[in-house]
Amino acid sequence: MVEPNVLVERDGRVGVVLMNRPRQLNALSGELMDAIAAGLGELDDDPEIRAIVLGGGERAFAAGADIVELSAATAVTLYENKRLERWDAIRDVRTPIVAAVSGYCLGGGCELAMLCDLVVASETAMFGQPEINLGVLPGAGGTQRLTRAVGKAIAMDMILTGRMITAREALAHGLVARVVAREAWLGEAKRAAREIAAKGPIAVRLAKEAIDAAFETPLTTGVELERKSFFLARASEDAGEGLSAFLEKRKPDFTGR
Repeated sequence: MVEPNVLVERDGRVGVVLMNRPRQLNALSGELMDAIAAGLGELDDDPEIRAIVLGGGERAFAAGADIVELSAATAVTLYENKRLERWDAIRDVRTPIVAAVSGYCLGGGCELAMLCDLVVASETAMFGQPEINLGVLPGAGGTQRLTRAVGKAIAMDMILTGRMITAREALAHGLVARVVAREAWLGEAKRAAREIAAKGPIAVRLAKEAIDAAFETPLTTGVELERKSFFLARASEDAGEGLSAFLEKRKPDFTGR
């Protein structure tokens, strides 16, 4: 029996997508990327799912692109098969995604983690963009997202030399949000996802959109978007429920309306 490229499961309001090419350290083949995009899209379309965990294995989140595929590709085939457009589909997922990272998170794996909204890393995690060692450079957003996450100096160092950084360095530079013990990488990511899933889903999605916009718009435009998002969230039934629950000293029951 052929093993599936990803394992998709549901745990209450949390969906989980785990990459499943352990012998290849989850190298991001076209089939794997298709499966990741499909799994995330399936969960994103499920109104019962309010947060998603995307993970790999203990040895590797994803060690990079599938080099066998990449070496056989040409500029024309890369363009024609729309390989990189799969990344756009992942970027467009509206449900918050928590990356659960253990072990190697390199090249496309690092770019994939940076597409997520929150990165939880094991103390064993190693991050890098080593494409320069192959005579190429990041092609799925690495030069842009890494620079925005860690700043120009660190991004230049990592991308031009291929240097990897530890989970603690990644935390210090703003690439990850939490660093946990080796055995807790998936459990902590699920816990963070459950925390997000317990909040009002309308407010969560609007907040995610506003934060993403902060990287792509001037401050005045971003604040205007935030203000309109705040008004929209306040008009929801969830806002009324949250405010009432606070005044009544009880736990809110958010319905996503």
